Amino acid sequence: MPQSLNTAISFQTTGVSYLGMGGTVGKFLLGDKSLEFYNDKNVEDYIQIPWENINQIGANVSRRKVSRHFEIYTDRGKFLFASKDSGKILKIAREHIGNDKVVKLPTLLQKTAQLFKRKSK
Repeated sequence: MPQSLNTAISFQTTGVSYLGMGGTVGKFLLGDKSLEFYNDKNVEDYIQIPWENINQIGANVSRRKVSRHFEIYTDRGKFLFASKDSGKILKIAREHIGNDKVVKLPTLLQKTAQLFKRKSK
């Protein structure tokens, strides 16, 4: 059984991690020291990201609705997750890492428009 980095848990929900091939269903634990993801089938398969290691966290927002998918950028790389409670996860992350590190990521339509603008120049 892995040892949690948190001493207190403020929020727990289910979600999916897209770290390897396909998705892994599990539980998110957001606490005082880190964001943690534990696989439902194998608890030894886990991801622990301390709040101080997060450079940026963000999700797509369209029509004031937060996407289920969100990305976490750390000094070790990018992590992609999905949860029905992604908006709550981002709000809790904002409390721990600051307002400037929680960003609105571009939608697919915005990325496509940027691509066409670059090619037309």
